[in-house]
Amino acid sequence: MNSTARPIQPRKRDAIPLRVVEAAGLQPASPTPPAPAILQATDVYKSYRRNRHEVPVLRGCNFAAASGKTTAILGQSGSGKTTLLHLLGTLDAPDRGRIEFDGQRIDNLPRTARDRFRNRQLGMIFQFYHLLPEITAFQNVLLPMMIHAGFRGYLRHRRQYRQRAQELLERVGLLHRLHHKPRELSGGEMQRVAIARALVAGPKLLLADEPTGNLDRQTGQRILDLLDDLNREEGLTIVMVTHDESIAQRCDAVVHLADGKTVEV
Repeated sequence: MNSTARPIQPRKRDAIPLRVVEAAGLQPASPTPPAPAILQATDVYKSYRRNRHEVPVLRGCNFAAASGKTTAILGQSGSGKTTLLHLLGTLDAPDRGRIEFDGQRIDNLPRTARDRFRNRQLGMIFQFYHLLPEITAFQNVLLPMMIHAGFRGYLRHRRQYRQRAQELLERVGLLHRLHHKPRELSGGEMQRVAIARALVAGPKLLLADEPTGNLDRQTGQRILDLLDDLNREEGLTIVMVTHDESIAQRCDAVVHLADGKTVEV
């Protein structure tokens, strides 16, 4: 017989009636308020010119991501989900509408301020990794800190930055691949290097564009598990673009996008 006592599960009829709670002068427990939105897009429009024609991509799109949660942007090819992610990450600017991060408007920042925002507050990972092929995994992860601090700042804090890069590569399970170049790594390993690079500056928010789209199913599952761990253990807010409903359902919230608009499902 197992000596470990099983916790007693309350039955519905065991619940104390509300009138008894009120008579005792107690307040019923209120529901936990939703987490505030750290990232928000309001009535966003975006078009591109192709062969002298205006092609609308986003048509009055609205979006919100709660702080410390995972949010999926789900849609088919051509729905505008990658364009929306690029606007959220200040890689491009909307034609109309506004985008806010942590209560501050970011869509109308000048270029230098946008670059500073991305480098300090935001991490991004992509389907095709975007690692620099001529330098090692360790150097790829270290690179954003070199840009962030500048040459003199990097020299002053070099030991601290190198330790941070090494710790992150250990966190993603690649300490043994520190000095390998991208061509010597598998697809899953390159994506883990990209995740470590995205996190090296300690961002509040991670944007992921189809992070498993170029990986086999098993490797993709490991990447998703890693992102889940980072969200759960470190409170990292994650916004992920995907066309795969099974991936989207792992997230705390799902925003459906079709024909450049968010749609109710």
